[in-house]
Amino acid sequence: MLRPRSIRGVRPYAPEDVHWRLAEYYGPVHWERRLDPIAELVGTILSQHTSDLNSGRAFKAMVERFGAWEAVLQADVGELTDVIRHGGLAVQKAPRIQAVLREVLERRSELNIDFLKELPIVEAKAWLKSLPGVGPKTAAVVLSFALGVPAFPVDTHIFRVAGRLGLIGPKVSADEAHDVLEEAIAPELVYPMHVYLITHGRQVCKAQRPRCTSCPLSERCPSMGLYASAVKPSATRAKIGRTMHGGALAR
Repeated sequence: MLRPRSIRGVRPYAPEDVHWRLAEYYGPVHWERRLDPIAELVGTILSQHTSDLNSGRAFKAMVERFGAWEAVLQADVGELTDVIRHGGLAVQKAPRIQAVLREVLERRSELNIDFLKELPIVEAKAWLKSLPGVGPKTAAVVLSFALGVPAFPVDTHIFRVAGRLGLIGPKVSADEAHDVLEEAIAPELVYPMHVYLITHGRQVCKAQRPRCTSCPLSERCPSMGLYASAVKPSATRAKIGRTMHGGALAR
């Protein structure tokens, strides 16, 4: 059970309280699959160390050029590199994508990893992380966004917000934060909590000049006032009433 750390004598909100306050602030969030698991896996590899825009362009170009994952696997690595060049680090990502697809095919005799949904989450994550170049974040993204498994992807926004709120300790690494946050909240709240924290990090609890005066968590935020804010209090609260998909948010 996660106990939020006290900072400067302030008792932070419990994870469940953070969830419900942000739910009231941003509105409802609904899980909806965007990509199948293999596509999510390849897309997440493409998204590493680049923007959503660039990785999206590279993913689209790859799908249009090859049409099937078997064709991506069998393609000349130089050609694949050229096709995904918009995604950045293409020289590293092209062979990594092919290595992952090859490993999946060898283990499963097909390019399909839907079986992971039926495994205990610890086993599913371990299986994915045993693939070449797949770390905790990529594994969590695939499980959460493609399979609806309550895994908790942690990006820079979530890591920052969780640290400021005292949900993770100062010595917890980004890789460790996946498990810490995942275990801190009920499974049915994991996905919306992920979406709320990443959205809050982008809109309010920014890396520089966070909008503390507009934050629904400021009353018991241990980091309140530690960062200069040049943004005036917002007269309106952003509402996210539409269906959101975390895959795009987490990359």
